Amino acid sequence: MAAQPRQADGPNLSLHRHPSRPRSPRPAYRLRRCHSPRHSRPRRPLPPEARHFSRPAGGIFIMTGDVLPCFDAFTMNLPEDTSCIITVPITLDVASNHGVVVASKSGNLEKSYNVSLVDNLLQKPSLEELSKNKAILEDGRTLLDTGIIAVRGKGWLDLVTVALAFQPMISELLKSRKEISLYEDLVAAWVPAKHEWLRQRPMGEELVNRLGKQKMFSYCAYDLLFLHFGTSSEVLDHLSGTGSELVGRRHLCSIPATNVSDIASSAVVLSSKIAPGVSIGDDSLVYDSSISSGIQIGSLSIVVGVNVPKVNDTTENPFRFMLPDRHCLWEVPLVGCTERVIVYCGLHDNPKDSLSKGGTFCGKPWRKVLFDLGIQERDLWSSSGNHEKCLWNAKIFPIHSYFEMLNLASWLMGLSELKSEQLLALWRSLRRISLEELHRSIDFSKMCTGSSIHQADLAAGIAKACINYGMLGRNLSQLCEEILQKEVLGLEICKDFLDMCPKLLEQNSKILPKSRAFQVQVDLLRACGSELTASKLEHKVWAAVADETASAVRYGFKEHLLESPSHVSASAFLDNNDDCMDQSFHPRSVKVELPVRVDFVGGWSDTPPWSLERAGSVLNMAISLEGSLPIGTAIETTKAAGVFVNDDAGNELHIEDLTSIAPPFESNDPFRLVKSALLVTGIIHDNSLISMGLQIRTWANVPRGSGLGTSSILAAAVVKGLLEIIDGDTSNENVARLVLVLEQLMGTGGGWQDQIGGLYPGIKFTTSFPGIPLRLQVIPLLASPPLVSELQQRLLVVFTGQVRLAHQVLQKVVTRYLRRDNLLVSSIKRLAELAKIGRESLMNYDIDDLGEIMLEAWRLHQELDPYCSNEFVDRLFEFADPYCCGYKLVGAGGGGFALLLAKDAKHAKELRNLLEEDSSFDVKVYDWNIFLA
Repeated sequence: MAAQPRQADGPNLSLHRHPSRPRSPRPAYRLRRCHSPRHSRPRRPLPPEARHFSRPAGGIFIMTGDVLPCFDAFTMNLPEDTSCIITVPITLDVASNHGVVVASKSGNLEKSYNVSLVDNLLQKPSLEELSKNKAILEDGRTLLDTGIIAVRGKGWLDLVTVALAFQPMISELLKSRKEISLYEDLVAAWVPAKHEWLRQRPMGEELVNRLGKQKMFSYCAYDLLFLHFGTSSEVLDHLSGTGSELVGRRHLCSIPATNVSDIASSAVVLSSKIAPGVSIGDDSLVYDSSISSGIQIGSLSIVVGVNVPKVNDTTENPFRFMLPDRHCLWEVPLVGCTERVIVYCGLHDNPKDSLSKGGTFCGKPWRKVLFDLGIQERDLWSSSGNHEKCLWNAKIFPIHSYFEMLNLASWLMGLSELKSEQLLALWRSLRRISLEELHRSIDFSKMCTGSSIHQADLAAGIAKACINYGMLGRNLSQLCEEILQKEVLGLEICKDFLDMCPKLLEQNSKILPKSRAFQVQVDLLRACGSELTASKLEHKVWAAVADETASAVRYGFKEHLLESPSHVSASAFLDNNDDCMDQSFHPRSVKVELPVRVDFVGGWSDTPPWSLERAGSVLNMAISLEGSLPIGTAIETTKAAGVFVNDDAGNELHIEDLTSIAPPFESNDPFRLVKSALLVTGIIHDNSLISMGLQIRTWANVPRGSGLGTSSILAAAVVKGLLEIIDGDTSNENVARLVLVLEQLMGTGGGWQDQIGGLYPGIKFTTSFPGIPLRLQVIPLLASPPLVSELQQRLLVVFTGQVRLAHQVLQKVVTRYLRRDNLLVSSIKRLAELAKIGRESLMNYDIDDLGEIMLEAWRLHQELDPYCSNEFVDRLFEFADPYCCGYKLVGAGGGGFALLLAKDAKHAKELRNLLEEDSSFDVKVYDWNIFLA
């Protein structure tokens, strides 16, 4: 039993967001961009796909058909043990083309403003029907049926019971080829006013008997956003409208050179193969099609699923067909029919507009079409019955050989130069089908299979070209998923690609990053089912990232870095050189204390390999916690040989044999940070420890997994201290770049923003420029005393108590980048751009704007890593939302510290008191100050 999408042919709704609460009449909706900019994004972060609606014993059905909804299920307080339909307020003119829910005026649940009992359901109601059924709200609007249903508790159990019991009836329904609307019939069972209508429908009596005792409620979701694409013209409006720059205009397609085709730059070509000699006009959409030479597609037209066969193997004398401006053309397989039918109409034709009420076909009134072509009404419509004569039920589309169908299409559109009498006679002699019949006869299985094979062939061609001619700039993992739709043949194709990899790396060894080449091999191995080999090769990916990072930080450094010390152990050396050591020893001691950092926006753009290949930008701030600098190290030279290390957790280590310090380090080694610091500073390579030993003590007075950059800043402290001991280059830029290498050496990855945040005081905007060496430009913001004061009053730094290790997140994000994941690339680009905007906001003393930027950054972080939030964090942010203009987790997310930017000092104080008093959160709000020294 398939869900039947509800028909919607009303006005363009675009992407809407409803006002928080209606108090007086106002516009029912506002245009929104899909990938909203900083002044038009949702007030609350949207839940990522990986976090499911987790309330017990229930679920949500989304049966919207022609609407893409965006909503946060965690913010909905829904009734227990029943069903609830999600609604939004809408103006009456829009409601007349959609479903409307009539909510009870007296049946509100526990005096809730949002939840009411459902009295009735109306479909495309007139103003008179709305008034008669008391569906008009006090502000002059009505409740739009969104097609989203939540069912919980006993209501959910009843529904599951029905699903299990109805299996024989569903099988019988399929055999009889009768239809049931999963959405409309199911909802009607919960609304008594619809029971009489439902009993006349297939399975209606059973649905009423089993579900009819349950009540249904309406939940009015004022913050719901939705993108409506119910008509062809709406689809083109979305692709070419105000948010069109966010639409990828070429995806999974094969397009010829510009000197042998004419394809407008604004045309959208998706999952299609275009031959030379084809023309596609402005703002047209071609999807899932193969277009051969000689085909001309006008502007503002839509072509879907059309596969024009080649007449011959050359472009000379091709079959010619022209689709005029503002037309639609699609091709559909039919059940029990070897041929496919070609269907066409004008972009603005309404299939339900009748002959007598101005209905059109291909943009012309029906009367003119019939007169021009010599077609009689009886040719199209049966004289029996009382049905309106319209495009929906007109038997106009002939089934014949492919090119004859195209010839007849040209004739029906009024474009044919052939004799009309001959074409009319041919058309009358053929079997013809209407849209109504087509709707019941589509062979969906054949359609899906054909589409899968078509996309697999396209993906294989693109992947082969990428490997043969390119620099692996495509997402091979994603392309392999498409290719494997061909099953056995797809697997052989992927194996062929895998065999091509060694030659590719050999030919492009000077240009192609090894990390990218190894990742492609890993992805191809997994596509071929060689999981074990792929896992073994993964370490080469991370080793290559570390090598590339070292090369970018200091030219020629990587060879030196990865070698263990070549001299003998310290104890062996002392046996022969006691006198020398006593004579040359000069005691020295160093103490380095550093602040932590909080990042406003820009994280991930600082992380290798992104920062090695693209510019990155981060806006962050150095702060002290509870009146002190929480991270530090104390290093002193000793007469005793070797290196003695201890930390604030009570761990101790004596490294007597310095040759034992060599990567890779165990992930659970508590001293791998100090060992890596000894390597990157060169202190054990240049014989600095021949005449002395070292005592190193470290501490970090912040919770583990804080997200404040603790590990990197502690590494910066140790590196800086060691360089001071040996009179090395202790400049902040040198230390920051060495820490970048250190983190790759440790196996934790990481970028430059943490150490920059801790080494440089105050608020700063930092940009990195790829190259050898990697260049960092740190621009301090000379914050005025009033700005500093206001930030310290309004910004709450809160430890959530949730712990998560950043490197676990980082590996997933870096892997996606190495695969060239388009969504990830666009998200990180936007984060870097927001860092620049955030800098301007602070320079203009606009802290509220900074809050909006933090909100968008938090949403982008959730796109990059679906697990960077959790139910506790969502609940915390929902609680803080009325008091804040912005919030986010610091660092990679998943736990640690949160930044809550209050609307003003009063709201900040009130929110802090509430959080400290509410035992259900168990968070700690820290006192902090901007570190300006």
